[in-house]
Amino acid sequence: MAMNWESPAAFFAMGGHGAFVWGSYAVCLAFMVGEPLLARRRQRVARAAAAAEARRRASAQQDDEDLEG
Repeated sequence: MAMNWESPAAFFAMGGHGAFVWGSYAVCLAFMVGEPLLARRRQRVARAAAAAEARRRASAQQDDEDLEG
């Protein structure tokens, strides 16, 4: 089945279904852009939490050593 449109407007209208087709593309694009950004943010938060936990443990260990010695 060949698709022939008389004009660019007819192409974008997609036979009356353009809003659904182009809306689907827009949602997909938003997810494809948003997911890496959110993943990078989650990684930064996780690294910061791990660093804070490591500092907390090191401080607690130092406090224990000061009490012993």
